[in-house]
Formats: sequence, C-alpha cells, structure tokens
Amino acid sequence: MAAATPHPAPATAQATSPATAPALVLIGHGMVGQRYLEALAELGATATHRITVLCEEPRPAYDRVHLTSYFSGSTPEDLSLTPASFMAEHGIALHLDDPAESIDREAQTVTSRSGQVFPYDVLVLATGSYPFVPPVPGKDAPGCFVYRTIEDLLAIEEYAKTRTTGAVVGGGLLGLEAAGALKGLGLATRVVEFAPRLMPVQVDEGGGAALLRTIENMGLTVHTGVGTQEVLTGEDGSVSGMKLSDGSSVATDLVVFSAGVRPRDQLARDSGLTVGERGGISVDAHCRTSDPHVYAIGECALASDGRVYGLVAPGYEMAETAAADLLGREKEFTGADLSTKLKLLGVDVASFGDAHGATAGSLDVVYSDSRSGVYKKVVVSSEGVLLGGVLVGDADSYGLLRPLTGSVPPVTPEQLVLPAGAGAPVALGPASLPDGAVICSCHNVTKTAITAYTTVPEVKKCTKAGTGCGSCLKVIGQLMPPAADKGLCDCFSFTRAELYEIVRTLRVTSYEKLLDSHGREEARGGEGCEVCKPTVGSIIASLAPTLGASGYVLDGEQAALQDTNDHFLANLQRNGSYSVVPRIPGGEITPDKLIVIGEVARDFGLYTKITGGQRIDLFGAAIDQLPLIWARLVEAGFESGHAYGKALRTVKSCVGQTWCRYGVQDSVRMAIDLELRYRGLRAPHKLKSAVSGCARECAEAQSKDFGIIATASGWNLYVGGNGGATPRHADLLAQDLSDAELVRLIDRFLMFYIRTADRLERTSTWLDRLEGGLDHLRDVIVHDSLGLCAELESQMTDHVAHYRDEWAETLDDPERLRRFVSFVNAPGAPDPSVKFVPERGQVKPDLTVLTLEPLGGTR
Repeated sequence: MAAATPHPAPATAQATSPATAPALVLIGHGMVGQRYLEALAELGATATHRITVLCEEPRPAYDRVHLTSYFSGSTPEDLSLTPASFMAEHGIALHLDDPAESIDREAQTVTSRSGQVFPYDVLVLATGSYPFVPPVPGKDAPGCFVYRTIEDLLAIEEYAKTRTTGAVVGGGLLGLEAAGALKGLGLATRVVEFAPRLMPVQVDEGGGAALLRTIENMGLTVHTGVGTQEVLTGEDGSVSGMKLSDGSSVATDLVVFSAGVRPRDQLARDSGLTVGERGGISVDAHCRTSDPHVYAIGECALASDGRVYGLVAPGYEMAETAAADLLGREKEFTGADLSTKLKLLGVDVASFGDAHGATAGSLDVVYSDSRSGVYKKVVVSSEGVLLGGVLVGDADSYGLLRPLTGSVPPVTPEQLVLPAGAGAPVALGPASLPDGAVICSCHNVTKTAITAYTTVPEVKKCTKAGTGCGSCLKVIGQLMPPAADKGLCDCFSFTRAELYEIVRTLRVTSYEKLLDSHGREEARGGEGCEVCKPTVGSIIASLAPTLGASGYVLDGEQAALQDTNDHFLANLQRNGSYSVVPRIPGGEITPDKLIVIGEVARDFGLYTKITGGQRIDLFGAAIDQLPLIWARLVEAGFESGHAYGKALRTVKSCVGQTWCRYGVQDSVRMAIDLELRYRGLRAPHKLKSAVSGCARECAEAQSKDFGIIATASGWNLYVGGNGGATPRHADLLAQDLSDAELVRLIDRFLMFYIRTADRLERTSTWLDRLEGGLDHLRDVIVHDSLGLCAELESQMTDHVAHYRDEWAETLDDPERLRRFVSFVNAPGAPDPSVKFVPERGQVKPDLTVLTLEPLGGTR
C-alpha cells in the first residue's frame, strides 16, 4: 500500500479560464476511465480543469461487460458508452489510437506514441489490464487470439470464417464467454481449464458440476484439471492443435487465450511509481499513488486492502473516489463486493458474499436438481446470518439475496433455495430488504436512493442503477410504485389499446417513428424494450392491410420486433431445434397429404406428434432445414399453421352431420371456412376455436376463445373461453345464427378484441376485465352501440383479402431465405449442440439424465 503523501490543494468547482486551469491527463479510456470523466462532470470539475484523454484503442470507451453481444447482433456503436456530444460539451480533448508511451514525473509530462507531449498537474492512470497468455510454445502462431477488445473479436470473426474447430484456454468468466462466441461462429468448441472445475473463483464444486453438465449438453467439450503445454502448428505455421498436460493432444484450428488478466502497470514501473510485488499500482484509500500528483483506478490499481479488482463495479467506485478526492470531497475506497451475476452460454450463474464458506463455523444449505441443471447454495452463520451463496441455472433470486447478505433473512435458509412449491409458500420480495441495502453494486446505489424515484428510466438517469451489468433491474422494477398512468411499459405511457388507435389513426408503420413521436420523453431516440417491441410489431402486423404496410413479419424493421418463435417462423424447442406445424383446417386431411407429412418426417428424421388441436407437429428441425421442410409441404398444398405466433392456431371440429348420427350441422365445413378466413390474424395473444356439430360438444367449443355449437336452427356462438391452468367456460353471445350472421359476429368480435385488449391478454381475461362484461360486448358487436361494426368488418375483409402464407413468401424470396442458417458466417454448418437419441421408434432431444460425479481429469 502507498504511504500517505502530501496532496495538491483540492480544486474548487468554479469556472477557470482554459489558459490558467490545471491540466488533468487521463491515460486510458475504458469503462472505468469514462466513469471517471462522468464523475468529474457531475462534480463540476470539467469546468475547472483542462482535460486530455489518451486512448490506446481506435474507438472511445465501450461496454466490455457485454462484449460478447457483438456476436448476437450488437454493433460496436451499440456497445459504446460515450455519448457523441459528451467530450465536446465538457471540453475534453480525446486522442484516439494514441496511447501514452512514457511519463516524466519530474517534469510532469506524458509523451504519447505520436510524439506529442502533454503537461499535467494531475495524472490519472486507468490503463486497465492485459490478457495473460501462458508462455507455451506456439502461443504466437497464426490462429492464436486473446479476447479483450472489439478489435480482438473482429479478428476472431474473420479468421473463423474458414475454420471448423476452436479451443479456449481458460474456463473462467471470460473464457466461457469466448467459448460461447466460438460456438456461435459455427466452430466445434472445447474449453481447457487448469483448475478442477469451471469458474473456480466464483462457484464451488457443486456449482461447477452443474455448470459443466449444462455446458456439455450444449455440445461443448470441456477438459478440467489439465493445462496447455504447447500449441501445435501445421505446415503453414498456423494452429493445428494443442498438447495438454495429461499427455493427450486435441485438434483445433483456432485458440483463444482467456487464462486471466494482469494489471497494466508498466508505465507506472518505468516512471518509478510504487507497484505491488505481484503487480498493480499501489494506491491509498483515496486512489492516490506514491506520487501525490498521480492517481490510479480500475484494474491497474492495487487497492489499499491489497487486492487488484477485475470487476467493473469496484472500478467505478474507485473512479468516483478519485474524482471526489480531486475536489476535496470525503470518499474512500477500501474494498469492494465481488458478487457477480451473468449469463454464460445461456446459463445463469451468480455468486455473492462468502460463496465458498470460508468463514469459520459457516454452514451450507444446498438444493441441487441435476436433471434441470439447477444448483443453489447459501452459506449462513450459526446465528442464521446470510454470508453468501452460489446460484447456477436459476439465478432469479440473486437480486434479493445479495442485498440481504450480512443480515438474518426473514425466512429460513431452506426457503431461500427451494423452488416455488417445494416448501412453505414464501413471499420474499424487495420489501424485506433494509433501506440501506445496496441494490446496484455496479454503482453502489441503495434501496433508499432507488425508492426516491417512481420509474425505472428515472432511476437509471439519476442514479445510474441498472446501467451496469443489469442484474439489479428486476428488483428495481419491483421497488417502483404501481404506474399511475397504466402505460404499456417504461417506453410508452399509453396502453396497448391506445397505441393501437394511434397506429391506426395516424397510419404509423414504423416502431422507431412511433417511439420517437409518442414514447415517453426519456425513451425517445432509444431502442425500446422487450415489452413494447413485440407488442407494437403485433399491432402493425394486424393493421398491415389497412395501413398499406408489408404483412410479412420479418421484413425490415419488423424482424427486430418479433418474439423468439416468430424470428424463424417456427417454435423453438428446449434443445435448440424447432418444430414445424402445417395447417390442417378443421382437422381434415387427405391420405395423400398425410403420406407427405410422414415422408417429410422420415426424410428429415423428425419426431411426430398429433396435437390437441387436430394437427400433426414435426419436432427436431434445425434452422437451416426449415425452408427445405416447408418447400416439401408447400408443394403438397400445406401452409404455415402459425403455431409460433400470437395468432389463430386452430379451429377444431367433430365430424358433424356428415358422418355422425347425432350431428345437426356440417361442423367440418364450418371449421374449415373459419380457419381459412382467420388464418394469420395477429392478435394480443394466441386464438383457438372449435366447432361442434351438436349439443354433445365433442369438439369442446366452450373451452375456446370463440366456440360454435350447432343447433337445429343454425349456430350458437360462445366467446371468452380457455383451457389451460385456469380453465374458463365461454359465454353464450348469440343463438341460432345463420352462416352469414355467425361469420359477421366473429369478425366483429375478433377485431374488437384485437383493438382493445392488453398485451398478452387472452380473450377470457379481456372479457372479465371489460367494463360491462358480456353485456357491453353484446351491445358493441351485436347492437353496434358504438357505431364501430362497419369498420371492424372492413378491417377483417382487408385481412382476408391480403393474407399470404409466410412459408411460401419466404421460399419465394432468396433474400428472406438468407436468415435461415444456424451460423451466419458458416451457412450450411449444422449446430453441433443439437443432438438426438432414439426412443419408441422415433427420436428425442439428447438431454441425458445426469447424476453428480466428482470433477477432475479430462471430460
């Protein structure tokens, strides 16, 4: 630790002319460097200092925490943490691609790579860390990379285009992220970790076992308890494999080293600043180095508690401490919480507090479900104080457990780890947290500070809580009071029904335009959220014929608004494969078509299942197989059954009077007519229907969103029913209707529901919520009390006239077909994580029932 040294007189927050203002030079512009600049601006120091920033990279600060999101569609601009106008607004001179080369502490100058010399009164080192590359033969061969910057990712992406296998050296946080990136690039990927388990710093043996099983099920090969001895090369000198410490060798085309990081302290060493024995620039509790004119913050600094912190949250706190000290404010950094929560390869992993139970006398309470890959452990003292924990596979409770660390929770330790329903019911919500509990560890924001605001955007803007890793956002949302404006989300103050009217009346065909014109002030110009994007996408899709917009949901901006299943016009299954459900109107199918389905299932190795909606579901298709399967089905006269969308699913039927001796109407014909009329109709939620040919109700019409039962005089129409977890019988809306009357009322009912329902609201819930209930609905769509019926009918007529099959539309357009690949940079390459095993003459996902096994050795 640096000894206490005299410190320059603190600056005062009064405007100073540029010529006489003290010069402050910041070396490094990463996440911590940018947070330091923001802290200076918040304290008024940008008005009192001439600030220069020397940045090694060719771009301003960006979000390294979410670096891997680049491979899932985020652009370098999306990752940027530096608002375009920030530097100019605060008079900061940013020099990109021009790192500091040397420091002359006696002359108080910094010389950059370009040869420029920058004098300083205050110098701040935020040089971060560098990836540790084991000193093994071949480590510099073509095909070896580190995983640290956007430029690293761009280089890996380019090299991987012509390769098929990859390996990551290191099974820690960043190593598993790198493995996920290689897998996403279409490479068969393996991970080599020297420790006996993955993520040895964050998780214990049980958590490592659960994580290992889940990752291996994704198709990755994991080696634990072995190290890399040599990178093997081929005749051209590029990577061809690796030799491991157990004597084995593995073939690989590409190696990513992610075996930890080391503080970048060479500048400090060369200038004579005190550094730690194992690295890191020694600083005191105010982040001052052994030179009173020099601060060090972030991963390059050895804090006063003797630790180098590699997480962003401690770095932010150090940045705020150094900025406060510059102005004479009282703030110290003496250590930080190392809790972390993240999603690795789609698996939630979190650890907090004393995760390994190092405290004397501590006790472990463990819940483990090897079948679902869930492992939860809390560590408590003998007095019941929560000391820490590990969560793998299900980390939803992290946001509540971490702030409770150090206190006695209001429930037993067992109830903290048991899944819902496995123990006594527990309502452990944010109200149970003490006011001083730190909710956002990235920015050290307490519950008291958060509850001073009423919306999540306000909290983000005023406290920065939720803008770091994002793990606290769920708890922040729960701490907010119920929205008085009943808005759809934090982006729109309007309800879904109000947004529908805005889109319809103003003929808005773009989500971006709607957000910029009618979004909340603080949300305008932003990207929106996962609530409003699919909601607006559905509204635009349902109104597309009226608006003159494209009805194809994957065209242009619409593609980015869709829910998971809509992205590929198929249902995503638990092993990453998809199911295909062709439409079979009314459940009627010819032998020839039945044979085609069988042949398609046989040729593509698909699992077949007859559904409750009188259709045949084909499971196990890879993304790139979908168009091939559709082509066969479309050629045979099938079309999309929209099983993936919030749209009409099926209209079931019994055989009716054609075959049944009790039938009084042709229920099959009516079911077919209705399904073909309403197919593809996008709605707030899925829609199901059925037609029964007599009062015996074999088609179960009264459990549907709209059900029809035949009478001797016509048809009875029932609405607002559903099955599922909370079944509800439909209500009788009208009796003894002719064919034309029936269709007209259903047209009105569906369009009125689409117009007025909330997001993800089934017709049963909507009808119960509707003021006036069934009587009001009858007034509106039977008696036309609001004068809307002509418009509702017209909208349905537009829908019917403009309907196009989405599968056929995709097959007819080569550009649309381009999205249907497992890996964008390797079209045609299968996803190695999608595997199957035989069962009962068909296939099922390879989701092996796993048991706990001791870790160690090569996996």
